[in-house]
Amino acid sequence: MAELQNDNGREAWASRIGLILAMAGNAVGLGNFLRFPVQAAQNGGGAFMIPYFIALLLLGIPLMWVEWAIGRHAGIFGYGSAAGGFGTLVKSRRGAKIANYLGALGIAIPITFAIWYAYIESWTLAYSVFSVTGEYFGIIDFDSMRNFLQSFQGVQGGGHFSGITDQVFVFPYAALIFFLITISLNVWILSRGVAQGIERLAKIAMPTLFIFALILVVRAWTIGTPDPAKPENSFVNGLGYLWNPNFSQIANANAWLAAAGQIFFTLSIGTGSILTYASYLKQKDDIALTGLTTSITNEFAEVIFGGSLAIPIAVAFFGLAQTQEISQAAFDLPFAAMPMIFQKLPLGQLLGMMWFVLLFFAGITSSVALCSPAMAFLQEQMKMSRQKAAMIIGLILLCCGMPLILFFGHGFLNEMNFWSGTFGLVIFALIEVILFAWVFGMEGAWQEINAGADIRIPKIFKFIIQFVAPVYLIVLLLFWGIQQGIPTLLMTGQNPVDIPYLWGARLMMAGLAVAGIWLVARAYKRGTIR
Repeated sequence: MAELQNDNGREAWASRIGLILAMAGNAVGLGNFLRFPVQAAQNGGGAFMIPYFIALLLLGIPLMWVEWAIGRHAGIFGYGSAAGGFGTLVKSRRGAKIANYLGALGIAIPITFAIWYAYIESWTLAYSVFSVTGEYFGIIDFDSMRNFLQSFQGVQGGGHFSGITDQVFVFPYAALIFFLITISLNVWILSRGVAQGIERLAKIAMPTLFIFALILVVRAWTIGTPDPAKPENSFVNGLGYLWNPNFSQIANANAWLAAAGQIFFTLSIGTGSILTYASYLKQKDDIALTGLTTSITNEFAEVIFGGSLAIPIAVAFFGLAQTQEISQAAFDLPFAAMPMIFQKLPLGQLLGMMWFVLLFFAGITSSVALCSPAMAFLQEQMKMSRQKAAMIIGLILLCCGMPLILFFGHGFLNEMNFWSGTFGLVIFALIEVILFAWVFGMEGAWQEINAGADIRIPKIFKFIIQFVAPVYLIVLLLFWGIQQGIPTLLMTGQNPVDIPYLWGARLMMAGLAVAGIWLVARAYKRGTIR
C-alpha cells in the first residue's frame, strides 16, 4: 500500500480518529490502571483529586497543547523529534544549536523510559498466557503467589516454576522469552510506519482495551461482599477507601508532588512522544480539540476504569488492612493479588486474560510511542530506512534491557523509573515551555496553538502557559531538591549491596544521553539539521 504523506512529503496519519486513538494510546498506559489508584489511596483518597485536577488544569492540558503545537510546527520543517524541532523555535543560529542539543533529551529520555516500560509490558504478556493456560491457578495463598511473581522476576535467586509446555523455566529464561517477544512486536509495529503500524495498532488495541475494561468494571460492581462473614470486605467499601477524602493530606507537599507526577506520567507529557506524533500533522490541522479529546479519553480511562478495578476489588477479597499492605509494593497488586482473585471468580481464566491483555495493550501503545522520537530522528536526520531504524531501536531495548532483567532485584528498574519516568519528564517539560512561551514568544505561540483550531481556547490558558506552568514546574523541582534531592543523589538509605548496580543504571542512562548528543552532532555534520 502506498505510504500516506504530509504537505512536505513526510508520513501522515490516515484519519483523525486514528490520530486520536494513537494519541490516546500514547497516554493511556500502565500508569492509568496500576499507578493511579495506588497514588490516590496513599495521598488522601478523594482529597487527592483536588491537587490532581489542579495539576491537570495548570500543567497537564496546557503543556499537552504546548507539545502538540511544537510538534506540528517542527513537522513543517521536516523534524519529528525535539532534536531539530526545538531549533525551529529559536531565531539565532547559535541559539537554535543550543536548543537542538537540549532536544537530544527528547531522544534519550523516551528511549530510556521505553526500556524499563517494555520489560513491565512483557510481564503483562506473560501473565496473559499464564491466565489462559491456568499457570498460576492452584496457588491459593498470597505469599506463594508473590513467590511465583518474584521467581519470574528473578528476585528469588534460582527460582523456577512450571512452564506452559510442562518444562521448567529457570530465571532469566522465562522473563527473557517474553521480553524478546514484546520487543519483536514493538519493532514490527514501528517498522510498518505511522499509518500502517502505529495507527492500525491503535485502532485495534484501544477499542479492545476499553471493551475489556468495561466488562471488568461491570463484573467488579457485581462482586458485592464475597465473604458474608466479613461484611466490611466489600467492593463498595473498597471504593470508599479509594475515594473517601482525607483532607489532612492537602497540606502535605508530597500529595501535590505525587499529583503532578501522575499527571505527567498519565498524559505522557515531557517524553517527546506527543511532539513526534503531532509532527505528522498538516499545518492547519486542529490540535486544540483533538488534544483535549485525547486528554479526556485518558482521564476517563484513569479515573473511571483505573479507580474501579484493582484496589476496590482487592478490598472486597482481602480486606482493607491487607490491601493497604499489598499496595506498598508496586507490582504485588496487579501481578499477585489480582491472579488470586481471578481464581475465586467464575470464568476466572477468561477474566484474568482480559485483565492482562488490557494491560498489555495499554503498555504496547505507549512503548511504541516512546520509541517514536528516536525512530523519527534516525529516519529523517540519519537517513536510515524505517526497517533499519526499527531494528536499531530493538537492539537498544534488548541490550539495555538485559542488565535490567538480570539486576532487577537490586533496584535497577526503580532507578531508571525515577530518572526517566519522573525527574526527566519535569526537566524536559520545563525546557519545552520556556522555549515555546519565552524564546519563540507567547504571541506567536498562542497563534500556533490556535491555528486551525476547532474550538476557541480560553485566553486564561495563554497566561497559564507563559507564567503559571513554568513557575509550577520550577517550584516542584525546588521542593524535590529541598526534600529529597541530596539523599536521592547520594543514595542515602540504599542497601550497600545495591549501590554498585544503581550506579550501573545511572551510567547506562548517562550513556544514552551522550549517544543522543552525539547523534545530534552527526546530524549537523550531515547537514540534516539546519
